[in-house]
Amino acid sequence: MIKQSSPETEPTVTSAIAMYLDMVKLARSEHTARAYKNALLAFQKVMAENSSDPEKSPVTTISEDMISKFATYLKTFSPATEQLYVQAVAGFYKFLAAEQLADVNLPRLKLLIEQRIRKPGIRLPQFPAGEIERVLDFVSDASLIASDSENERLRAVRDRAFLLTLADTGLRVHEACNLRRGDIDWNEGRAMVIGKGDKQAIVRFSTRAMQAIKDYLSLRAGLDGGSGKQLSSLPLFARHDKGAGRKIKPITPTTGRNIVDERVKQALGDQAEGNITPHSFRHYFVTTVLRASGNLKLAQELARHKNIQVTQRYAHLSDDELDKGYYEIFEGKTKPE
Repeated sequence: MIKQSSPETEPTVTSAIAMYLDMVKLARSEHTARAYKNALLAFQKVMAENSSDPEKSPVTTISEDMISKFATYLKTFSPATEQLYVQAVAGFYKFLAAEQLADVNLPRLKLLIEQRIRKPGIRLPQFPAGEIERVLDFVSDASLIASDSENERLRAVRDRAFLLTLADTGLRVHEACNLRRGDIDWNEGRAMVIGKGDKQAIVRFSTRAMQAIKDYLSLRAGLDGGSGKQLSSLPLFARHDKGAGRKIKPITPTTGRNIVDERVKQALGDQAEGNITPHSFRHYFVTTVLRASGNLKLAQELARHKNIQVTQRYAHLSDDELDKGYYEIFEGKTKPE
């Protein structure tokens, strides 16, 4: 049933929008509420330009066709902004239907949106694979580990093990930080982790990552043995700072990000700061699997992507690889140096 209102009490489009935005403020973040407000202001502008003054027009006169005009107006915006603004206005139509303020044909509204709104383009993950390999080479350099300070040596060996683990397992930073010694199957080179959605999964470790971890734990043996706790319960990657002292405390994702920032700056210089994040190592892992195997399903399973479309974002070739392939096909030779 549509709510019957007298002409005196029937809200205008503008007043109904104010009611909707008040509801959005209660249910969404401040940032989202601000974006929705901008979207509805733009929608009112489109209405006004089409001889329908939102401040005077009763909300019962609103039509689904206005979403088509709004979509045309948004063509000068980015596809992402268009998607967000249409989502906000579609929410307004649904609000009108739910509150029985207007008779809205929601299936028709959905069809108009599907027909007229651009699909956002897929952004290929950008990360400097060559620079990540330089960072891994840097932390594996024996001279970095040769320090007179016990803590500095522990940090250097830990950081090497941590970064190789990120690169060769595809673990997310919080998953790596949460690992315990008892999670590792040392014979099989695997670990059981709790990933997204609290789902258990098996993660495999490379020989070099396993060796780096063993080197680290061997150097940490005295601290672990003096902790008074079962070794299996201790964190795989521990803090080695003044605050931790000789206690075995797990590193946090913030520490993990700091490890990446510090070693990236040391290996590549200050100008590289921010270009490589912990998640860059996950990108590196997925791309390494794809380029070595060409098997999208294998990469999806190893990366634990629920949707294979996420994995497909990594299945792209670099300009150098495209150049090489082109010259091999059309010139019968490799690209000239």
